[in-house]
Amino acid sequence: MMDITLSKWADQLYQAELTQQAISPIRDQLDMTSTVDTAYAIQNINTERALNQDRRLVGRKIGLTSVAVQKQLGVDSPDFGMLFADMAYGDGEQIPTEKLIQPKVEAEIALVIKHDLTQAKHSFADIISATDYALAAIEVVDSRIENWKISLIDTVADNASSAAFVLGSRPVKLENLDLVNCKMRMTRAGQLVSEGIGKACLANPLNAAVWLADEMVRCGRPLLAGDIILTGALGPMVVVHAGDEFVVEIDGFDPVTAVFSASTE
Repeated sequence: MMDITLSKWADQLYQAELTQQAISPIRDQLDMTSTVDTAYAIQNINTERALNQDRRLVGRKIGLTSVAVQKQLGVDSPDFGMLFADMAYGDGEQIPTEKLIQPKVEAEIALVIKHDLTQAKHSFADIISATDYALAAIEVVDSRIENWKISLIDTVADNASSAAFVLGSRPVKLENLDLVNCKMRMTRAGQLVSEGIGKACLANPLNAAVWLADEMVRCGRPLLAGDIILTGALGPMVVVHAGDEFVVEIDGFDPVTAVFSASTE
């Protein structure tokens, strides 16, 4: 497929984010020979655009790792997207709702790595050795596709529907965590809105991290020391409304809070 055609769709997604105006599904505009690699090529155009605008790449997110989330979106495989420094918000820092289109939140475990991951095939041991610490996290996902009517191709092209993220402030070493059996609770105004468990993320968040590390080498953008990995949702996504405040509690971590501005004006 010609680069000029891919650039057209990348431009549509870029403008949708700038104007907060969602577009029709990308899959409806692609021909029948298009693959997930086509969608990643579209994503990469906007990644390069961001880097050329001096946005700092600080990590990756893995999407569609929870069976519950896969069912919500009607897809059955993971994907990845890029995390930039300007997407990061502090624990309890207000996130401007007016910059988002149709946001949702999900609870995750983040890994911060201390060694480059450059092997063609990684193991659990590689990921454990390369992980400096873990943090509780909240990802803000936001589709630039109308009404979240996405296929795998749509969300991949759209940077895995990523918009922002909040990291907890107390780092925890992996040896102090049960990544498989840790329970997650997300509340809004004190009411439970989502719950899950570590194994909801590809049976173990480290499985997701191994998958991502291999994929990043395959596509020529390996994970490097200091990078953040959002390993994937531990439970169902929750729709965000202006003024919402979400608190996520994951066993072994301090709570982390995402606060959204009260007005979209």
